[in-house]
Amino acid sequence: MTKFTHKLPKLVPGHAIRVVMFALLLAYFGATATLAQTRGYVTNGNDNTVSVIDPVTHSVIATVPVGLSPTAVAATPDGRFAYVVNNAGNSVSVISAADNTVVATVPVGTFPTGVAITPNGAFAYVTSFLSANISVIDTATNTVVTAIPVTFPFKLALASSGNMGYVTHASFDNTVTVINTATNSVVTNILVSANVVLTPAVTPDGAFVYVTCFSFFTGPTVAVINTATNSVIATVPLPAGSFPSGVAITPDGAFAYVANSGSPGSVSVIDTATNTEVASVGVGSSTGGVAVTPDGAFVYVANGIDNTVSVISTVNNSVIAVVPVGNLPGDIAFGTQNDPIGSLIDQVEALIAGGALTQDQGAGLLDKIRQASAKIDAGQTGAACKQLSSFINQVNAFTGNGTLTPAQGQPLIDAANALKSNSGC
Repeated sequence: MTKFTHKLPKLVPGHAIRVVMFALLLAYFGATATLAQTRGYVTNGNDNTVSVIDPVTHSVIATVPVGLSPTAVAATPDGRFAYVVNNAGNSVSVISAADNTVVATVPVGTFPTGVAITPNGAFAYVTSFLSANISVIDTATNTVVTAIPVTFPFKLALASSGNMGYVTHASFDNTVTVINTATNSVVTNILVSANVVLTPAVTPDGAFVYVTCFSFFTGPTVAVINTATNSVIATVPLPAGSFPSGVAITPDGAFAYVANSGSPGSVSVIDTATNTEVASVGVGSSTGGVAVTPDGAFVYVANGIDNTVSVISTVNNSVIAVVPVGNLPGDIAFGTQNDPIGSLIDQVEALIAGGALTQDQGAGLLDKIRQASAKIDAGQTGAACKQLSSFINQVNAFTGNGTLTPAQGQPLIDAANALKSNSGC
């Protein structure tokens, strides 16, 4: 195995190091399904909760209490955290994917409505509609580090490549504001021929932005913006009588899925090569947020009045499941954890924070993970395996003496065994 030369911090290896290290490790040994865990997060506006969905079984596996009137959610690129905008609470709840608990609450501006996270996961951008600014949250400290003045910002989307973000203004302004996330400044405003400009989504290559719109003269549409020229290059008509709420684009950029709110609602499937609607899928009533699973296999649509989420197969554009969630579901986001060491650290830290482990007990387990990571980094597989075995033995001891319950200890053991298996132990 190729030797890695990264320097590791004293307690635990840095997240970036763990990602690079395991990406190379998995390329060497071959990845297994146990190393990637995808979860969907659905905001329930009237319950003040977030439903956590397993997209394999299309079922709710946890319900997380958050702030008042959660309306928007985004997951960090590494899948470790979900950032939930609490519209009536003027705050953002940060959910840890390790144990589905809120680990931080960040105050933001008045009437926050949207959130997006930078591709490197370093910052979360939150639109505060009535404060007329965008709060920039440092995800390492979960504190607001600056605010960008923008008139009535409603929703936003960030490009996965480059430093551009695209902000809508709902009914107060028929433009899309372009921001530069490197300088946290406004670049320009793009005029859109509509009365209401709602939700943006950027294609994976960053070349286009699809924006849901409504005009009192031409009805519901999607405006397509060319990011090279910052101009609208196409307008896609949507079903008459509907109100386009959310939009999401498949990972390959081939299709845009638009949620058309109504009773019942529908989802328009737009071919991005021709910018035409190629299919329409009937769903529940008062549709809101829409999201595509990271593998592109399914589209999830929140049905606000029905308190459900419709699951659409992208193979044949048909509903294959309906998932009951909380009261007034509004937005959906997916996160995938591909960092097994980071996930294991998260689990141990959650047990420390919850009081199941003391600081000393937790530090001992974290040190074993650190040692295993360092040995893998040095190409010393045997030594890494010994550290992981020592970790498992310590967890078994904690379970045996009652420090941890079997329900708390077994996930740690399973995660460590998965690491051992994929390290060639």
